[in-house]
Amino acid sequence: MISPTEYLPIIDGALVEDLLDVGDLTSVSVIPEDHVSDATLVARSEGVIAGLDVAASVFSRVDPGLVFTPTLSEGSVVVPGDAVAIVSGSTRSILVAERTALNLVGRMSGVASATRRLVEAVEGTGARIMDTRKTMPGLRVLDKYAVTVGGGHNHRMGLYDAVLIKDNHIAAAGDIARAVEAARSAVGPGVMIEVEVESLDQLEVVLGTDADRVMLDNMDLDAMRTAVGMVGGAMEVEASGGVTLDSVRAIAETGVDIISVGWITHSAPQLDIALDF
Repeated sequence: MISPTEYLPIIDGALVEDLLDVGDLTSVSVIPEDHVSDATLVARSEGVIAGLDVAASVFSRVDPGLVFTPTLSEGSVVVPGDAVAIVSGSTRSILVAERTALNLVGRMSGVASATRRLVEAVEGTGARIMDTRKTMPGLRVLDKYAVTVGGGHNHRMGLYDAVLIKDNHIAAAGDIARAVEAARSAVGPGVMIEVEVESLDQLEVVLGTDADRVMLDNMDLDAMRTAVGMVGGAMEVEASGGVTLDSVRAIAETGVDIISVGWITHSAPQLDIALDF
């Protein structure tokens, strides 16, 4: 779960973006102040629901008098026509909160749905689906939480909680061994160090270091299988690059431990959720 302290600033910023200091001109102009309604959040497409607490907080942030009642639980699979939640109270307030709530829950559900499809595709292989840092700026905490709702796992949250040595780091440091040695000296034994490699020759070098994980960048299936054999369980093996729903099972069957997928957060389709009175 994520804490309200992590997502309330996101909600507040989104509401300011929508309302400024003016408010909802349409609803105030058209709807009497004392008008009340019951509204239903309804799924318009099939997927996995994520972000119910976030949606509830949008409505309560707009008007503490609104009552948000989920009709299913977080992580539920929905089909078109399924009711997700009911919101009751001031009609004006419901309409003020509507778009922000739907934008956030729709995005989070889209991420969870994309993740779930990949997780189901690799079931039984032992491979874990992970996200990347390719998240929507400002929404990372929501994107990464949604990945876990879909059954996936989080890679590092940012640049601050793990070391990932990539090609540009290696070029600047001079070579792989030097980069790993410098990183370990700087961060100590308690921080994970991962190295991205593009060839089996580079992998051979990594195996001579005390790195914790190696990332196989855009390798073909034969190279992945060879790499897994070379590592022999000495460290975790991650596959990355060009992963699709069609290819993920074959990648998992090479024996890699982790498959990281950027598109589940940077371009997952929004789950279509509407609000109906």
